[in-house]
Amino acid sequence: MSVKEKKITGTESVESLKGIKKLILFNDDVNTFDYVISTLVEVLGHDIMQAENCAWIAHYKGKCPVKNGSFEQLKPYYNEMTNRKLTVEIL
Repeated sequence: MSVKEKKITGTESVESLKGIKKLILFNDDVNTFDYVISTLVEVLGHDIMQAENCAWIAHYKGKCPVKNGSFEQLKPYYNEMTNRKLTVEIL
């Protein structure tokens, strides 16, 4: 019996093959740093330093991954963060 291996192409990642997704926070010109930080702490359970770092990364790079997991795990976080008017996406 032979084992078939799936080769990863340049557009695929190990995470996508395992079903692991990322919740991405995007920068916006509406919400304050304090609001974004407090939301990351309240919704995602980040500590203050982690939340602050994520806010700065999103500010300077335009986006920041803030949580990993399956789509089903990330969907409630996505819903709550969009309810709080933050721009997020599951990728």
